[in-house]
Amino acid sequence: MPKNLSLHKAGGRCLAALILTFTLTTHSFGKDGRLSPEELPPIQGLPDPFLMESGKRVQSVEDWNQRREEIKDLLLDYEYGHMPPLPGNMRAEETESMDLFGGKATLKRILLSFGENQEIQMNVGIYLPKEQSEPRPVIFLNDMVWYEHLRPLAERILDEGFIFAGFDRHDLDRDDKDRSDGVHPLYPDYDWGTLAVWAWGCMRVVDYLVTLDEVDSSKIALTGHSRAGKVALLAGGMDDRIAMVVPNGSGAGGAGSFKIEEKGVETLELITQSERFQYWFQKDLRDFVGHEDRLPFDQHFLKALVAPRLLLSTDALGDQWANPLGTQQTYRAAQPVFDFLGVPDHNAIHFREGGHDMLKPDWDALLDFAGHHFLGRPLGEDYKEVPFPDVPLELNWKRP
Repeated sequence: MPKNLSLHKAGGRCLAALILTFTLTTHSFGKDGRLSPEELPPIQGLPDPFLMESGKRVQSVEDWNQRREEIKDLLLDYEYGHMPPLPGNMRAEETESMDLFGGKATLKRILLSFGENQEIQMNVGIYLPKEQSEPRPVIFLNDMVWYEHLRPLAERILDEGFIFAGFDRHDLDRDDKDRSDGVHPLYPDYDWGTLAVWAWGCMRVVDYLVTLDEVDSSKIALTGHSRAGKVALLAGGMDDRIAMVVPNGSGAGGAGSFKIEEKGVETLELITQSERFQYWFQKDLRDFVGHEDRLPFDQHFLKALVAPRLLLSTDALGDQWANPLGTQQTYRAAQPVFDFLGVPDHNAIHFREGGHDMLKPDWDALLDFAGHHFLGRPLGEDYKEVPFPDVPLELNWKRP
């Protein structure tokens, strides 16, 4: 891996990283580009992901590809805000390297920069095996991976045949309502919330990963916990280069439903309070508080964007705040899309006992699922078993 990498001067494989698989919407960046809740019709139950804006229902894969772009626009317009295009001029500078695990691996720290003057900068960490005969799949954690408490996990991931990578998303946004920090001054006309900023950062790390000879660029799995789980699902829905998406404990704005909730969950009203996390989202999402039935989507739309790639939602039965029932129901509501595309087993779910954390059973499930689909290993568990099988899901639509 080179200590300095300049994409604009690099060869074919590096230039391929410049091609993104999502498209930036051309909608205006404000209320003029959206309808208010009062202008939208109420929807009974969960919305139909197959119903196109024209009123026609999806009948073919080509129709679905068009519908995917419509869904992306919906989610960016109403929920997350719009992301800028690829800034280009990527450079990667190695700032630190250390041998670990008895000489089996190297942890490299990379300063990744973009833009005309490298004004966008992100700290990346990557664990690479010392001896590697062929490119490996990557487990990409949407967090800083270089701290010592994560090294036992890193060693396990390497021993199981993967590369482990992560980054400091706070380089782009400090996780507060201040819009004078991070990348916000560079993009003053964009209405993106913090979740979208961080998801965009994940995509920029993917830009880098796909240039590395050590990486099997067709097998990148992105994961994260809680707010980072929301980000993993958003980035995975928007960027087709991410082959496997694993949101953990992601709740409201992630895998949990805004429309199916029990007592004690984080609701749209709670998460978008100005003193809490309204800044995570497009600022006008809060207009739908009390009008959730008029949202033209729910989180099964975001899950459906991952299809036909791999999606594993990992959660905890005791994590009531993250809406376990609503997470199950968005899993069920996304399943018809995976079925339609001929990959029913690519939509998966896993619950464990316990609370809001990313624990060994969550990593066990992730590595088992990735090991099966990326490395051809047998599955150790059934990832289609739902925690509340007796709770019905009534949909007013069916797959084509």
